[in-house]
Amino acid sequence: MEASVGDKLLVHGRVVGQHDRLAEVVEVLGDKGTPPYRVRFEDDGHECLMSPGPDTVVRHREQA
Repeated sequence: MEASVGDKLLVHGRVVGQHDRLAEVVEVLGDKGTPPYRVRFEDDGHECLMSPGPDTVVRHREQA
């Protein structure tokens, strides 16, 4: 997985009733765009470090 600052991460809900969440990459901490990322979730503004798993899709700025 590779992402840049400004890309969006779409995190799919893992259980019934859990909604998908969208987060913006605000800092890339890995080498050459690899995780971990500092992200800001759009629904509540929460920021955290994230190493996305297979339930996450990168939406590059051109696609968002």
